Amino acid sequence: MEGADPATSTERERAEIAGELGLCEVALHRYRDAAEHLARSLEQREALPGALQRRFEAGQREAAKRVAMLVLGVDPPDAEVLIDGERIGRTARTYTLFFEPGKHMVRGRASGHADAFHSFLALPGAEHEITMQLPLAAASSAKQPSPVSPRDTPQALSSSPAVRSRPRSPWTSWPGTLRITGIGLTLATGSLGAVFMVRARTADGDLDERNAKLDAAGVSQGACREAPKPSACSELKDLRQERDLFAGLGTAMVVTSGVVGAATLASFFTDLSFLQADPTRARLALVPTVAPAQAGLVAYGAW
Repeated sequence: MEGADPATSTERERAEIAGELGLCEVALHRYRDAAEHLARSLEQREALPGALQRRFEAGQREAAKRVAMLVLGVDPPDAEVLIDGERIGRTARTYTLFFEPGKHMVRGRASGHADAFHSFLALPGAEHEITMQLPLAAASSAKQPSPVSPRDTPQALSSSPAVRSRPRSPWTSWPGTLRITGIGLTLATGSLGAVFMVRARTADGDLDERNAKLDAAGVSQGACREAPKPSACSELKDLRQERDLFAGLGTAMVVTSGVVGAATLASFFTDLSFLQADPTRARLALVPTVAPAQAGLVAYGAW
């Protein structure tokens, strides 16, 4: 018996494997991959039995209803094609591609040509046709730079304009770090001071309430200075100490917040170097000065 053609057997095996893989992907709802594998299988439909052809065609119709198909023509045919930034691993003049619904970007690039771009909105069950022709690159960009003789090198270097440095941000240097720290300390100490002051106000209210109860019970405020002292005197003493402690802490925190905030704010006015385009060419600087009888700012620089 005459043996089967090895090439035909290999094509049939590949077509069957791709088709069965596509049917599995349809069952897993991976419709784009399923459409690609089933289309690849049906390209060799003549090598498949009729029953397999019908199964694969039914799976292809099921997948095609949920994806978009793109027929892409590219000139030159050796151009590299990228879909949404990912390269296609082959080159051809015409591609048949499948996409999930949504907006996609097609890019073509080739040596000696300018890049071409095309965006499209893929709709389920829709078929798109795009032809991309990459224009030749401009002649001026393809020219190689002419060699420069050693005699002309000093003149070229001297005539080139100096690169201006970008303005320095007030947050990127160590003074900027101190400013950020100062802002944080200002907020933290101010918040703590407010909490302590509220707590002192609460303790003061409790103290007034206790004194009112003692007055209603007929116990005078001077009773706590005489022996024996009523048991409520120790509670009043604790409340006074708690009130004074929180009031002192709150006042200290608020004062500290004000001092740190003022110093942080002053740093923006005394350090104006970040406003200059070139920090090394500062023309004016303001420095605070403090003397026993006066305080002020000293300005120096070049006008």
